[in-house]
Amino acid sequence: MVAPRVAIGPRSASFAEQAVVRGGGLVVGWDEDPEGVVWLDSQDAGSLGELLSASPSVRFVQLPSAGVEAMASAGLFERFGGDTVWACTKGSYGRPVAEHALALLLAGLRHLPTRVDARSWGRPSGTSLVGQTVTVLGGGGVARALLELLAPFDVRATVVRRSAEPVPGAHRTATTDQLLDVLPGSLGVIVALALTPATHHIIDGEAMEAMGSQAWLVNVGRGGHVATGELIDALDHRLIAGAALDVTDPEPLPDGHPLWGRPDCIITPHTANTFEMAVPLMAERIRTNVSRLSAREQPEGRVDPAAGY
Repeated sequence: MVAPRVAIGPRSASFAEQAVVRGGGLVVGWDEDPEGVVWLDSQDAGSLGELLSASPSVRFVQLPSAGVEAMASAGLFERFGGDTVWACTKGSYGRPVAEHALALLLAGLRHLPTRVDARSWGRPSGTSLVGQTVTVLGGGGVARALLELLAPFDVRATVVRRSAEPVPGAHRTATTDQLLDVLPGSLGVIVALALTPATHHIIDGEAMEAMGSQAWLVNVGRGGHVATGELIDALDHRLIAGAALDVTDPEPLPDGHPLWGRPDCIITPHTANTFEMAVPLMAERIRTNVSRLSAREQPEGRVDPAAGY
């Protein structure tokens, strides 16, 4: 079996080189007719497009993140999607992101932002997650890992996704056009899906009003899933209990933004999956898919260009 020739860009990294070799591949330069590409910058679609135009031998591209909206927006899937298979890391980062989502939800329900800043005993307050209703937007790796973490809390979980195909651990699966029907009564609404034109601002003012005043919104997907201005309005009018955001729109959230400093809003700087957490998981995906490339098998995390993820 001939070792697949794999180029790494826009700059190399030792963990990626080692993963390619462990997968049975050979790390080569862009001028050495690579058949595979490991691309380590989820936002630099321009450079990738230029290199692919100059490298007709490429038939496989591995992207570093679960979200591929930058590549989709740049039209790379249409330009190079004929004989080129694209893969991302969807499914790889599910556990750390799900862990963060659960932490954010519990922090909101237990009023931890208020207690962190407290300088007096205060009034006892908080809500238990046990036995409550939770809605999870997304049916991929993050959602599945989150359902496993939620299982000990005995929640009633509804998953909202493109198809009504059942998801293990969910009491119910609904389609996105049923979102407003399933949101009422949810104590937690967790956004963990890909950002596409169809999911942009999927959580808008109408959705937040449907959630109700008891609900905490948690977003570990992309900032564009939530209409920021309408979120501020919902918080101001107490339409929802609070929001816990690992991603924002705009991102990074500028100093002085109305969401900063609110006791009903928790913001973490896109750290549900840090670089240190991601590297071993990304390396394993690279190893697996280089091995699959060598065996002429379909990669894990294959991108569906029509769906946009």
